[in-house]
Amino acid sequence: MLRIYRTEDNGKLTKLKKNKILPMTWCSLVNPNEEELLQVSTNLHIDYDLLNNCLDADERSRIETDSKSLAIIINLPLLDDENNFDTLPCGLVITPKNLITICARDNRVLNSFNRSTANTFNTRNRTQFLLNILYRCTQFYLRYLTIINKRTEDIEYALRKTTSNKELFELMEIQKSLVYFTTALKDNHLVLLKLLRMLKGPNLAKLVKFNTDDEELLDDVIIENKQAIEMVDMHRSILEGMMDGFASIINNNVNLVMKFLAAITIILSIPTMLASFWGMNVPVAFSGNPNGFWVVIGMSAIATIATIIYFRKKGMF
Repeated sequence: MLRIYRTEDNGKLTKLKKNKILPMTWCSLVNPNEEELLQVSTNLHIDYDLLNNCLDADERSRIETDSKSLAIIINLPLLDDENNFDTLPCGLVITPKNLITICARDNRVLNSFNRSTANTFNTRNRTQFLLNILYRCTQFYLRYLTIINKRTEDIEYALRKTTSNKELFELMEIQKSLVYFTTALKDNHLVLLKLLRMLKGPNLAKLVKFNTDDEELLDDVIIENKQAIEMVDMHRSILEGMMDGFASIINNNVNLVMKFLAAITIILSIPTMLASFWGMNVPVAFSGNPNGFWVVIGMSAIATIATIIYFRKKGMF
């Protein structure tokens, strides 16, 4: 899907018809078809293969530049409909008069730039808009890490009282998400550092101009991204320890259940054993006593209670 936006003089964001790409617009490509890729590639003189590579789910973060465009491929955080976390390659391409974003799936990072938030960005200022996208990307990583931390605490509470593997599988999914986040953030960090080095280069200066405010914003993005990397590493370390610890706790809970069941089995076997003795078709004690039944019941009760008291002192219950 190709959507074209432009910030008007009054600051409002307007969606334009996609039959013609005007200057100073934002071209948003989300899971585009071949016709839309060709349209953007032809009208803005961008390599078709570059746009198509941004749709590859395994594409790594990098920077490509030439005399007509600056292309940055980063990995965005993704929260899908099943509340699983992943990453998504996204291409950010600056041309002399336009900014293009291209990715294979709809995502909350780019969707956060809309009419409601139009006062926070300007499609005419391509450089600042690009940096705002990078900054928003890092903020979403930190936001999702907060969600992961809360979800981990809920699973930890559930694991204290369970003997099932469901929560462990959920922790494994979170651990896998953190691996994705770690790889993506570190790749993004290298891209940001390279962009910082390229700021005053002659090739980049001809295409886009970074003022002092832009350089400060890029520094803030790098700092936020570094903080996100540290938080992911911390969560991964904690989660690895939790996985090992709770696996042992689950085994211990199973052992407690088995110990309890073994104690119950022994207790129930005592009256059964006494009843079996007095149920034999041979002479037994109290066979001629009219109260013999109650005597046997009393003996069973006393033996059972004594066994329960003994097991309680031994911590079997």
